[in-house]
Amino acid sequence: MSKGRAEAAAGAPGILLKYLQEQNRPYSAQDVFGNLQREHGLGKAAVVKALEQLAQQGKIKEKVYGKQKIYFADQDQFAMVSDADLQGLDAKIVALTAKVQSLQQSCRHMEAELKELTSALTTPEMQKEIQELKKECAGYRERLKNIKAATNHVTPEEKERVYSERQKYCKEWRKRKRMATELSDAILEGYPKSKKQFFEEVGIETDEDYNVKLPDP
Repeated sequence: MSKGRAEAAAGAPGILLKYLQEQNRPYSAQDVFGNLQREHGLGKAAVVKALEQLAQQGKIKEKVYGKQKIYFADQDQFAMVSDADLQGLDAKIVALTAKVQSLQQSCRHMEAELKELTSALTTPEMQKEIQELKKECAGYRERLKNIKAATNHVTPEEKERVYSERQKYCKEWRKRKRMATELSDAILEGYPKSKKQFFEEVGIETDEDYNVKLPDP
């Protein structure tokens, strides 16, 4: 046995007695060894020997359950706990339980928000979606311009069809614009800069940048 290990073994009874009194709960020799070996460098044999020695001296209590021995501090050394003290402890337990539940609920909300953000479009995907929308809108505007220029050649049926398509495309425009706005707002919640700076950095151009106004329904 090394000198350090021998010194640790010699001081084991005092260390274990203090530990059991501070924790005031039952432990097996294996539990005590696992909890203290790293901090105090105690070997398992030294722990077992010290616990048996303390039990023989009456400084701690020993209970045998089948093949296992359990050790705990002598309860006679502790002051009696009054009903008022117990009620105070119960109140603390209730308060702490409520706090834990509140924290768990907050964690669930944060996890849900994180899941929503991670499932949203990435910045490159959003840029691509915006470019596609701009291309579609440009095509619709050009088509509408040509239709307006040839008003005298449009039949009532074709006019109605075009109007219906216009309604459909405007509805899709609003839907996609709202989706893009919601996605950018979600990203901006954790973005350290302003909305304008974010749009400039990722190259997002809005309808307002080109004085484009969504037609009335």
